[in-house]
Amino acid sequence: MTTLPPPTAQFVITEGVAHPLGATFTGDGVNFAVFSAHATRIDLCLFDESGEHEIARLTLPEYTDEIWHGHVAGLKPGARYGLRAHGPYQPEQGHRFNANKLLLDPYAKAYMGTLTWGPELFGYTIGHDDGDLSFDERDSAHLVPKCVVVDSRFEWSQPIGARVPWDRTVLYETHVRGYTKQHPAVPPHEQGTFAGMGHDAVLDSIAKLGVTSVELLPVQMFLDQSYLADKGLVNYWGYDTIGFFALDPRYLAQPTIDEFKAMVDRMHAHGLEVIMDVVYNHTPEGNELGPTVCFKGLDNASYYRLMPAGEGTGPRYYINDTGTGNTLNLSHPRVLQMVTDSLRYWVTEMRVDGFRFDLATILGRESHGFDEGGGFLDSCRQDPVLSSVKLIAEPWDCGPGGYQVGQFPPGWAEWNDRFRDSVRAFWKGDEGMASALAQCLTASGDLFNKRGRRPWASVNFITAHDGFTLADMVSYNDKHNDANGEDNRDGHSDNRSWNFGVEGPTDDAEVLASRSRQQRNLLATLLLSQGTPMLLAGDEFGRTQQGNNNAYCQDNEISWVDWAGIGEPGQSLRDFTRHVLELRRDLQVLRRPRFLTGAASEDGGTPADVTWLAPDGQPMTAEQWDDAHTRSFAVLLDGRSPSSTVSGAGRDASVLLAFNAWEEGVSFTLPEAPGQPWQLALDTTDPALRGDGEVSEYTATARSMLVFVSMPA
Repeated sequence: MTTLPPPTAQFVITEGVAHPLGATFTGDGVNFAVFSAHATRIDLCLFDESGEHEIARLTLPEYTDEIWHGHVAGLKPGARYGLRAHGPYQPEQGHRFNANKLLLDPYAKAYMGTLTWGPELFGYTIGHDDGDLSFDERDSAHLVPKCVVVDSRFEWSQPIGARVPWDRTVLYETHVRGYTKQHPAVPPHEQGTFAGMGHDAVLDSIAKLGVTSVELLPVQMFLDQSYLADKGLVNYWGYDTIGFFALDPRYLAQPTIDEFKAMVDRMHAHGLEVIMDVVYNHTPEGNELGPTVCFKGLDNASYYRLMPAGEGTGPRYYINDTGTGNTLNLSHPRVLQMVTDSLRYWVTEMRVDGFRFDLATILGRESHGFDEGGGFLDSCRQDPVLSSVKLIAEPWDCGPGGYQVGQFPPGWAEWNDRFRDSVRAFWKGDEGMASALAQCLTASGDLFNKRGRRPWASVNFITAHDGFTLADMVSYNDKHNDANGEDNRDGHSDNRSWNFGVEGPTDDAEVLASRSRQQRNLLATLLLSQGTPMLLAGDEFGRTQQGNNNAYCQDNEISWVDWAGIGEPGQSLRDFTRHVLELRRDLQVLRRPRFLTGAASEDGGTPADVTWLAPDGQPMTAEQWDDAHTRSFAVLLDGRSPSSTVSGAGRDASVLLAFNAWEEGVSFTLPEAPGQPWQLALDTTDPALRGDGEVSEYTATARSMLVFVSMPA
């Protein structure tokens, strides 16, 4: 047993145990366990309730299997703490220990306070002739958030998870703060928080829209970059996680993790899943010139991928496959354990239903490059907890061979950027896009139809947090990111957008009508394609970011949903979106469990599941597909085709989707109805129009989409 002089003498620390990692309340105190393979000593620093005054410093007394651990008797939930790691400061060897720097516990479940930028945060002395090889002796504790011991008990009212089947899943990507910051039904003190997001008025509206799964932009503890702070901006999106087990305090109306649990509980009560956008590819500690606030000071050589000796001047420098300065080293067993422990924590303790992984190619990287049999991907596949929830990859990064769309293993869904680009280009009127659109409509089978993967593996999207909103995509030819302070150099330049002749807002009725129709075209294409659709929150009522296509640093009206500004056009678009989602829900052929093949049975007993038709009603020819000027065609999804290999002939409704991206009207001759006569279910020119009589021919106006339904005979 180790005791130290006052004021530390009031705390008694014993050996404790090496598992679980982090700070764990045991009823009679708190057990602390921290991994570091190269530290020579780790001190536990306890702080008062304000987090400003250190009241004790205790050395973790035991070291088991590279885990430093100790138990502090009498300590309770709510205790504030940080860590200091002793060891070699040898950047050339990859070691950057500096006990003058207070460090965050990687397994902390909560934090208080925010990080304040200052030179004391850096392990080296800024401006020194030796750069990062110098050693800074100033204490950083006054600038660093403090970790908080939590009590995890919570009374849930709902069963574990909503668990929506993949074929019925409609993702709804949103931002906790931006979605509710101006919501009129949310009390002011709860706006922009988990409490606001869990408000019944908010969730009623989301559920009634017809989406099933709310995908939240990062909510784990993240930092604001110093260059943004210097410009008076913030890291609004949150893609710079430092605490993988903790919520960011800025989203809490009250300083308790119960607020997040209550939000999840309410979402489940409304039948909605909760999907977390998570960032396990890098941290905000940056490269060799970045701050020392957690992993860099605990065990830099273990947590990060460093340059091999003899290459790029060796492990003083970082492998930067993320474009952010560093890359987490998931090839290290303890780092891999941290990530999978974190994911299991969010599923089992916080009851989320799945994850979207930022720059997920990083997670599959080994020393030789991306490997779908890498440690992390294998861990998820065999883990009984993680394999039971939704796993969605952003299948690219900035490193060599980083673009891996379609290459993730079975069990994973992937963002399909080919869908985004092809659908945008087709409706914009670009040449040669008909065959590309056809692939998109059928869940990009050329990418995903292998190894027993299902159509839901293709997560289809037209817009996301990164890029134009739907309304801006039809209102701006160019990005307008001046508010970001980078002279409009940031953000994508290839947006495949079209302003219909006027850049930005206009009172021109003809332009506005064209823009509205184009939004309906894009939404209907997204929501009626095979695969898993993802809708960007606010697109259903025309939310704008004033032409900013990279609003990552805009915590203001540019990014916040303007609920008061939703006028009649917005209400009409929302009604349209709801109707299209009802079609997707009710018509099973729009969400087939198998990839479409276009092949009929050999005996002719059952028809092809999909047939491609020219406007004259005849099958599309190779010449028509290859014709760069083809902008009009139809696709027949036959409900009589079996939905599985063991089922007989289907008894589902059949659907005919007709697309006309031409600048003039095109007359479509409808094929023979598979069941009852064709009924018009949707015309994007007139969203209120419905048909209750037999249709055999119909004119699609310029740049419009049609949907016809034939009910079973």
